[in-house]
Amino acid sequence: MIKLLLADDQALVRGALAALLGLEPDLQVVAEVGRGDEVLAAVERTHPDVALLDVEMPGLDGISAAAQLHAAHPGVRILMVTTFGRPGYLRRAIDAGADGFVVKDTPARELADAVRRVHLGLRVVDPALATETLTAGTSPLTAREREVLAAAADGATAVAIAKTLHLSEGTVRNHLSAAIGKTGTKTRAEAVRTAERLGWL
Repeated sequence: MIKLLLADDQALVRGALAALLGLEPDLQVVAEVGRGDEVLAAVERTHPDVALLDVEMPGLDGISAAAQLHAAHPGVRILMVTTFGRPGYLRRAIDAGADGFVVKDTPARELADAVRRVHLGLRVVDPALATETLTAGTSPLTAREREVLAAAADGATAVAIAKTLHLSEGTVRNHLSAAIGKTGTKTRAEAVRTAERLGWL
């Protein structure tokens, strides 16, 4: 029996996944959580073999949760299951220690098969997303540029971002300027939208 943890902030989606996967004779859902910052405690409490993580969750996003889980429990296999098949997400998830990446509209039988393959130690990636990721290339943004751009996503001023990230205002402006140049955009709002669309944030 392959024991599963499901992490998704949408209760309806989480319940549907649990019901569908629970129909498989060799799969058992042992834990369900709705926040990324609940994953580690649930893993330590229930000892799943495979964790299915959504990318966008409150508390801690799925990619950060995957990195945390991989560092603490490298034996637990990680399968990202998301609505948003963005190329940058795939690369970041693999770098964080994920073993697979599929989109939520994957048919139930294929999802169950992906769980089994990940459990066996194989890498499972949605083929269309893999192709798009190779075409898009790697993110040109540095970690600090990503951090500053993410902080600018809600329209915060350079002064507010500088205070939040404990940087000088000039440094924030330099990082924003670099991010705008690297995304080939003209404004920081456009840079944010482009980076989000490509999964770089």
